[in-house]
Amino acid sequence: MSKDATTQNSAEQTTTELVRVFMAHGVYPTRILLASFPLRPSPRILYSRDEKPFGMKSKPHIAVVGAGAFGGWTALHLLERGARVTLLDAWGPGNSRASSGGETRIMRGTYGPGQPYTELAARALKLWVKYERRWKRRFLHRTGVLWMASSRDDSFERGSLALLREARIKFQELSTPVMRRRWPQINFSDVHWGIHEPECGYLDARASCEAVVDAFVGQGGVYRQLAVSADGLEGGPLRCLTLSDGSRLKADCYVFACGPWMGKLFPETLGGVIRSTKQDVFFFGTPAGDARFTDAHLPVWGDHGGRFFYGIPGGDRRGFKVADDTRGNEFDPTLGERVASRATLRLVREYLAFRFPAMRDAPLIETRVCQYEQTADSHFIVDRHPRMENVWLLGGGSGHGFKHGPALGEMMAELILTDGEPEAIWRMARFSKRKT
Repeated sequence: MSKDATTQNSAEQTTTELVRVFMAHGVYPTRILLASFPLRPSPRILYSRDEKPFGMKSKPHIAVVGAGAFGGWTALHLLERGARVTLLDAWGPGNSRASSGGETRIMRGTYGPGQPYTELAARALKLWVKYERRWKRRFLHRTGVLWMASSRDDSFERGSLALLREARIKFQELSTPVMRRRWPQINFSDVHWGIHEPECGYLDARASCEAVVDAFVGQGGVYRQLAVSADGLEGGPLRCLTLSDGSRLKADCYVFACGPWMGKLFPETLGGVIRSTKQDVFFFGTPAGDARFTDAHLPVWGDHGGRFFYGIPGGDRRGFKVADDTRGNEFDPTLGERVASRATLRLVREYLAFRFPAMRDAPLIETRVCQYEQTADSHFIVDRHPRMENVWLLGGGSGHGFKHGPALGEMMAELILTDGEPEAIWRMARFSKRKT
């Protein structure tokens, strides 16, 4: 046997032994993981910057950029599955610039026909309950969600029913007379029928993002509040991240879940794919001593008429939340001034006076400006970078992503650690098809 053949045979035996060791410890090797253990380890890989050995018992090191609903849950699920994870965020989980900032987000399963989000929401519901019990915290407020079909075209609502049944999300089809009796504080004069999801409601946004990161750190994850430089991210194979304190972070795999900053970090790949839009949110004061507009007596609601308005009843002393879901103008999430539009306020006031007559003269007590990271088709992006096998892109929440955080994080951990392939509806290739 030649020297080369002997070396090759020895290499195959070494790889086989590596696979056995990984699987014995519940870690399933992927191309990324095995690439971390070359047949002739170099000193650079054997020893990291802090001189800790990187031997056979080491875990794959994964860097997750962004500690919002997508990134935070992904980091936690990866950690729970045995990876070594470093989580980065420029301003912290649920910060005021982030798409996951603010106090509340809607939890719902109604999504129209032909989409994967009802099933994903059903899984997310179970995971929200699981982690609430584990952490002894409450994030999901089951006020119910009411969908008002006020347009002549009710294909969105009709198309949702079969998928709600398949996902086993409880719902009721309600006639207008029934809704009037249950919620007399709402004007249903132009509403034809409705869907009520009794086990859905709203989520505490900022608080849950902070809780996820707290749990992540408590279980041994590393969290660093630093920004990542965009320089060199698309210049070839990604070997390390340059951080805002001048340090560098090397990992086996990188996950970017940076919300509205995705296009800034990857301008060549995502600059024309994800658009950050300004979204104004308004909070109105309810009459003193009047509980009709609190979450004890009113569900979260969505209203599909000429425009799509939605709201969350007052329950956290911040007032009655109302917003117009129409996509706003381009917005810089870092430098943009977060001042609500007077024109949008006028539209919201007109709507409020019509749909909730007792709130006609309610004072505006607070405003917020957030942003959607909008894709052209409103579907998420869950895919590898087209030119870098060890880089995953997770974003494009498009105004409806927060609720799915636990389920998306679980799915991402599975994809990364098993070298899986995401569903076609979320892959980057769909954008290139649109151009041809």
